[in-house]
This record gives sequence, structure tokens and C-alpha cells, in this order.
Amino acid sequence: MAKSYSKTEFHSLMEKVEAVDVRVKNYLNLARYDKWVRSYASVHRGWILTSNIAESINVALVSARELPIYDFLDEVRLMFDLIGKFQEILQQNEAESTCMKVIPASEYIYTVHDKEKHFIVCLKEKKCSCNAFQLDEIPCVHACAVLDSKNFKKGPYCSDLYKPKTVLRTYDVPFYSLPHKKRLDNSK
Repeated sequence: MAKSYSKTEFHSLMEKVEAVDVRVKNYLNLARYDKWVRSYASVHRGWILTSNIAESINVALVSARELPIYDFLDEVRLMFDLIGKFQEILQQNEAESTCMKVIPASEYIYTVHDKEKHFIVCLKEKKCSCNAFQLDEIPCVHACAVLDSKNFKKGPYCSDLYKPKTVLRTYDVPFYSLPHKKRLDNSK
């Protein structure tokens, strides 16, 4: 439910929860949807659905803790490879978009037929009626179908947050080591 791109999808899942136990639905309602549901969020949270980054990292590293230190560190490095994760998502969206039909409505607006459903994509605003394009800031499967049909590159339609130069700037901060503990004790 937390990852729902649309409020309709969220409420459909919430009805299933209510059928099992109405108390759970009431509890979740008290927690305020805007705090934990992607489609109700007032701010873009990207791929992180928790404000506690340490919790997210700990969950992701459960199996890696059993590895020897070198393998553990390699697993951590892969986990923080945002550029690789971005590429994987984009490649998956591209693969899923290959059998969709694209019908232009204007220079920037397109209808994309995906099996029995259809979606509206606006390239100028980087939006799709599935909501994934604007929430993830990566072309969704429907946007990929449009971009491929126009032979457009996908890079300009991706958030700068996923681009190598932005990721490198994130870590372009000097990191100073602490003085030896004995030196700190003498200063008291």
C-alpha cells in the first residue's frame, strides 16, 4: 500500500485490509496517509519510504552480515551504487514498453495503450497518468514507449539526482579524521 502510485490503487488495497480487520484500517488512518503513502505524500521521497536511513540500511544488509569483511564491503558498495540501480530500473522499463502502442495527441502529449488499459504521457511536464514518471523521476514504462517511438534519449527525462555527476558531488565533501584519542584526553 505504501508504494502505491495512485490513490485508487491504495484504496483498493485498503479495502482488503478492512475486510480482514477494520481496526488495522483505523490505525493506519490515524497514522496519516501523507506520512507513509507515496501517492499521498506532500513531498517527493524518491525510493526511500522511511525517514530512518539506518533502518533501511540494516534491513538491506541482513544477509551480508554473514560474509567475510571484503565481501561485506563489496556488498555495501553495490548497495550504494545509485547509478547502477537507476540503469536497472530504466532498462526494465524499456523492456516492458516494447509491446505498447503509442498514439500522439500533440507535440508533447501521447496516449499509450498497455494491454487493456491506456495511459496519458506528457513529455514536457515529465508526467504519466500512472504517476510513476513524476514520483520516481525516471521515465516509467509508458514514457519509455513514447521516447522510443520518437527516438528520443531518456537522459534528459531523468532526474539529475540519478546522474553520475550529481552522485559524485554528493561525496565531494572533505572528510577529516579525528585526532588520536590520547590527544583528546590531554586537552581536558
